[in-house]
Amino acid sequence: MAFVTEFEFVLPKGYVDKQGSLHRTGTMRLSTAADEILPLKDPRVQQNPAYLTIILLSRVITRLGDLQVVNPAVIEGLFSSDLAFLQSFYRRINDDGNAAIEAECPQCEHHFQLEIAAAGEY
Repeated sequence: MAFVTEFEFVLPKGYVDKQGSLHRTGTMRLSTAADEILPLKDPRVQQNPAYLTIILLSRVITRLGDLQVVNPAVIEGLFSSDLAFLQSFYRRINDDGNAAIEAECPQCEHHFQLEIAAAGEY
């Protein structure tokens, strides 16, 4: 079994591009040290440390719908709930080293872990 470095996600609301197309599915890769260090030199981050999230996500999201490029402008255009989702997803796959989420059955209220599918896995 190969080491998984990319994980698929579905945004709660989705990114709406300039043509009005909705993009909800995407792929995020594990971050590298460079992904977290290099943005610190960016003047936008130096002026506003909160902008680090924007640059970092634009580096690690490898696909969002059928967009050709995922850049900071795309991340800036996300709905706040989608940004919060991606921040949580990033922490889950990078910090925790765990691609599982806690879930609860709506009928019986049983709690269980749900494994997030690796990119290309179903």
